[in-house]
Amino acid sequence: MSTAAPGGGAAERLTGLVAALRAHGFGIGTGETVDAGQALEAVGFTDRERVREALAATLLHGVAQRGVFDRVFDLYFPLGGAPGKAEAPGGPAELAALRERIAEALAAGDTAVLDALAAEAVGGFGGFGSGPESDGWSSYQTLSRVRPETLLARVRDRRRAEAGAAEPEFADRLLDDEIRRLIESFRERVRTEARRRVAERQGRDRVARRAVAGTADRVDFLLAGRAQLDELRRTVRPLARKLATRLAARRRRAARGRIDLRRTLRGSLSTGGVPVRPVLRRRPPRRPELVLLCDVSGSVAGFAQFTMLLVRALHDQFSRVRVFGFVNRVDEVTDLIARGPEDPAALGDLILSEARLTGWHGQSDYGTSLGEFAERYADAVGPRTVVFVLGDARTNGADPHLAALRLIAGRARRVHWLNPEQPSLWGTGDSEAPAYAEIVEMRPCRNAHQLGALIGRLLPV
Repeated sequence: MSTAAPGGGAAERLTGLVAALRAHGFGIGTGETVDAGQALEAVGFTDRERVREALAATLLHGVAQRGVFDRVFDLYFPLGGAPGKAEAPGGPAELAALRERIAEALAAGDTAVLDALAAEAVGGFGGFGSGPESDGWSSYQTLSRVRPETLLARVRDRRRAEAGAAEPEFADRLLDDEIRRLIESFRERVRTEARRRVAERQGRDRVARRAVAGTADRVDFLLAGRAQLDELRRTVRPLARKLATRLAARRRRAARGRIDLRRTLRGSLSTGGVPVRPVLRRRPPRRPELVLLCDVSGSVAGFAQFTMLLVRALHDQFSRVRVFGFVNRVDEVTDLIARGPEDPAALGDLILSEARLTGWHGQSDYGTSLGEFAERYADAVGPRTVVFVLGDARTNGADPHLAALRLIAGRARRVHWLNPEQPSLWGTGDSEAPAYAEIVEMRPCRNAHQLGALIGRLLPV
């Protein structure tokens, strides 16, 4: 698909694209931006896909970034054509005709026609508002009216008719999978077209930052859906390897010890007071103990499940790891974590089904849970133990039991509370976060990127 040189200047588009990617956490430096400009100069603007690949090759650092890059690229280097305008709202006959043409294009695998049909679908069925032109465009509204996922049987029948021969059962399953991928690609075309039209009115920069979902490691735990949690699961082991390397390096540096000032000054007497040979006070190599106390209820469950999987992958970095889950009762789930599945949702289901985490109701109760932990599992915490409490500190109006947290903090080497809510919400409603933060160190931890940074920085060596 060809495209003309982008309006507004290629340099302006490129710098806008880079700024938007940086806002999504991409580490793009000045040198890489210069390389991207030189790549554009080399490939020109006659082939849009060549432009896409040239910029991806010069700006991206990993495959995981490609999805975000493609969505942002489509805003700054859109398909050529007139600005999106609202067409006359389509009726049932127009919708039926459009669905038939979409089925034909899906059966033929014609991407150019699918691009045009996506634009037609958004223009005719995705507009909303009361102005002479649409006030906005919605991919959700478009897809809910067009319903391309219901075209699978129709597309399959067309493919079979073209093949003209009966296919074995496994071939039918492969064909269905291929058609589903084509349908999902059309759905993504509709989303891209809706974002493009909104960007024409609200500005590319604003839409690129607010309407494009970031990489999985920067999606809020409290907002992550099943698909995003599955994608996060695939980042556990790479993140664990990175953190293990970082912890090992810190451990090597710490093993060298600190300068023993008294012995160093005493030894410097033989060299005229010049400390030529510093004497180090070496520390014995000891790995810390780790205790996780995790709220596994409701919306914070995804945060706890991902952290449990990460700690399981990092267990070799600690002398002992014990994991406790709670809703309104506490139970140790260390063995369940060790033998549980890699899927966060399946792990959560296993914990809820086999551990005793609830009493007579199913709401989270931090006060009761902290009190029970201090009473039943006090021996799990000692002077070498680092405790991580994972939860939003929302007690549903119950007593927060601050004394129990003070007891745990007094026994442990250090207690860190990781809260998946943004700090502006701490203390609102039934949140007791400010009260708990007066006793232990509470830090916001809203996504996997922040979690990895905090664990790498806070864990002792």
